[in-house]
Amino acid sequence: MFKRQTTGSVVCRSCGLLVGVTQDVCHECGVRNPGLWGFAPYFRSLGQDLGFVNFLTGSCVILYVVTLALDFSQAFGGGLFGLLSPKAEMLFLFGASGAAPVFGYGRWWTVLSAAWLHGGLLHIGFNMLWVRQLAPATAQMYGAGRMVIIYTAASVVGFGLSSLAGLYLAGVPFIRGAGFTVGASAPIFGLLGALVYSGRRGGSSLISQQAKNYAVILAIFGFLLPGIDNWAHGGGFLGGYLMARWLDPMAPESLNHLVIAVICLALAIGSVVLSVLTGLPLFR
Repeated sequence: MFKRQTTGSVVCRSCGLLVGVTQDVCHECGVRNPGLWGFAPYFRSLGQDLGFVNFLTGSCVILYVVTLALDFSQAFGGGLFGLLSPKAEMLFLFGASGAAPVFGYGRWWTVLSAAWLHGGLLHIGFNMLWVRQLAPATAQMYGAGRMVIIYTAASVVGFGLSSLAGLYLAGVPFIRGAGFTVGASAPIFGLLGALVYSGRRGGSSLISQQAKNYAVILAIFGFLLPGIDNWAHGGGFLGGYLMARWLDPMAPESLNHLVIAVICLALAIGSVVLSVLTGLPLFR
């Protein structure tokens, strides 16, 4: 039951030590409002990631089903990797990114919305598996709020870089960007970048090395398999790494980080809504 605790002690949302439920600042780690107005026990029941993984997974699945159901005509026309693929027009409508949407149609906000869309059953399946593995680990290192901020920054940098490369390097073999792109892989690489930096900053070297190995393996597959947006992957890794460096995993997470994370999620949802509202007139 969602019930506020007004007396006694709670576990600090940042360092995990006991603090007074009405205490303004944790005496151990310095985080402000460690009891989250008495709702800390409820939020902790959501897990280290405060429910972000389930929210992201559910949202991506819903959007995938909607984009597929609106036009089922290409669901079985792309081989194994294109199995149950939504039609490109539906992905565009809901916020696909790339050189064409961003520069051709001025839909710059799609650098946020594209991370919530997927182009096929295998695409969303593999991406959600990676999210469920990497997001909790990142939340453990940085806190749930900063993990969401890193995820969002990686999406913006990854799809922004891919769109730029798609505009200026469209005819260059092997390094061309994307004219049209979707998927959570850009922010997934951002989580890898954040985990790599945490090890360099003094966190778990084992997790950092494992993340580095994952990034290298996925990058190799990106150059071997067709249709992989390597610019989004590389940009996502860079965006996640730089944001992690700015946030500093060794410093405690603050309430401001949680507020910014909520804003990031609101902007991502808003970008999908804006894509639909501005895209519908183009289909008439």
